[in-house]
Amino acid sequence: MPAHRSSLVPLALLYAALIVYASLYPFGDWVTPHQPLWAFMLEPWPRWWTGFDLISNLLGYLPLGMAVAGAALRGGRSRGWALGLALGCGMLLSGAMETLQNFLPQRVPSNLDWALNALGTAAGALAMLALQAMGALGRWQALRERWFIERSAGGLTLLLLWPSALLFPTPAPLGVGQVADRVDDLVARALQGSALEGWIQAPVASAVAKLPAVTELVVVALGLLAPCLLAFSISPPRWPRLVLVAGALALGFATTTLSTALSYGPQHALAWITPATPVGLTVGTAIALALIPVPTRAAAALGLVAITALAGFVNDAPADPYYAQSLAAWEQGRFIRFHGLAQWVGWLWPYAVLVYLIGRAAARERAP
Repeated sequence: MPAHRSSLVPLALLYAALIVYASLYPFGDWVTPHQPLWAFMLEPWPRWWTGFDLISNLLGYLPLGMAVAGAALRGGRSRGWALGLALGCGMLLSGAMETLQNFLPQRVPSNLDWALNALGTAAGALAMLALQAMGALGRWQALRERWFIERSAGGLTLLLLWPSALLFPTPAPLGVGQVADRVDDLVARALQGSALEGWIQAPVASAVAKLPAVTELVVVALGLLAPCLLAFSISPPRWPRLVLVAGALALGFATTTLSTALSYGPQHALAWITPATPVGLTVGTAIALALIPVPTRAAAALGLVAITALAGFVNDAPADPYYAQSLAAWEQGRFIRFHGLAQWVGWLWPYAVLVYLIGRAAARERAP
């Protein structure tokens, strides 16, 4: 197939970076291994293993295989080249992670994990080859040309990452980007023992409170508007924007429900819906629909305003005790395998969108 710029390239790089984070977290207590780094490759079948370990190691690399193979195919490469590139990338990345785990006392390098990661990568690549053989990539390219402007790969990548950003617990529904407390902690540690040690104040315990209903309503509305305006910045003002708004609403609802179910159990999956939540979703949807006729550059400028306001409200939100409980469940190990895959995306997604929308607002309009 003809060569095309693909959003799968940055997606593959981001997913590889997240694999590195998830494989080496918590990046502490490095030790000198007492055996050769390659010794794990010669070990027999591990004595202790679980079905979850087998499935997670197999499925964890499947998206990487799909992304690398898909990027190669959309770049005009042959199927054999795409399969070989994907398998090589998966094996090298997994081998490097297993080798580095020799230096981490909390991790155990395993040849079984390496083999399962390679199989997962191959399965993902073969799935992408099957999709290409069925014409799915060609249909996607035709759809992309009708719905989006040229050079929209960066925006599409950010849109595809938005559901992942919502998986990690947020202080309010759709309220991604809360980094103020962690930045304060990092600065306080850096200044510890210096003359500026008291410059950063620790959070006051009495600040723990429930988010005001009005603020929650605004956060929910802005949280829905953010991906909609990002989509509008790369989509001409035509009827497909209706579908993009509906998709953002459906994905936001489904992903937030899944995150709540992971944190509190399936029986509490809809506990995130408060009296203010439906109103916020309605307001956000109504504003997004009203902005459908807006040109792409104007949508990017409005998106900058919405993202900046969202980050301001979210980072000024009080520490909800239920949010703190949910956060602790993720950070203390219950979802350690998903920690690196969702945490950084949830923290940094709005700021990456800010950078992207600045470029879109400054760019010249392109024909659809």
